[in-house]
Amino acid sequence: MNDRLLPGEQGLRLPLSDEQVRVLRVGQAVRLSGRLVTARDAAHQWLVRTFIQPGAHPSADELAVLADLRRILAGGAIYHCGPVVAQQSDGSYRFLAAGPTTSAREEPYQADVMRFFNVKAVIGKGGMGARTLRACQQTPAVYLHAVGGAAALIAQTVRRVETVYQLEFGVPEALWVIEVEDFPAVVTMDALGASLHEEVRRASQAELDRLLGKTEERN
Repeated sequence: MNDRLLPGEQGLRLPLSDEQVRVLRVGQAVRLSGRLVTARDAAHQWLVRTFIQPGAHPSADELAVLADLRRILAGGAIYHCGPVVAQQSDGSYRFLAAGPTTSAREEPYQADVMRFFNVKAVIGKGGMGARTLRACQQTPAVYLHAVGGAAALIAQTVRRVETVYQLEFGVPEALWVIEVEDFPAVVTMDALGASLHEEVRRASQAELDRLLGKTEERN
């Protein structure tokens, strides 16, 4: 038992199995441990263009990266994060800040990446759309909401930077392979097709319609 878990939290170790994913529900607080990969816009575009889209012809070097990423991401997690990273005197790296970035930008690519690499968890903020939600059902997988504004706190869960790919994209856009311990998040899209983000949107729209209706009645 992890003594650092708060009441109601569930500890999960990556990689995850289909069975572990399918029992998770929206609203469930989790703590992730294990390896995950950071990826933002440039990384997702590169993954789709280089490996997934029809007619892709990766180079020998890219095929070597593909083999690594398939191994790391099978049952693993992608984190929408543009970290602040320091290189130390021995050449290793250390995360200084690791807050989530807005996930909606990856909606055009995420479902394809999840299916191709068998990704079981996508982490970010703000939720994602219908294509990603369908991929959560099909893969299966979950979307986890990380706390925005807690970049330094989340960086403390990064125990080791294992390696980095496509550093030429720049530090925030590179694919960083990191080992985390007790990374806090909440399930907001699950493998059964439930989306807390969609529930909030519908409730907000209903309240707006109600308020607008009252305004029209007064007029």
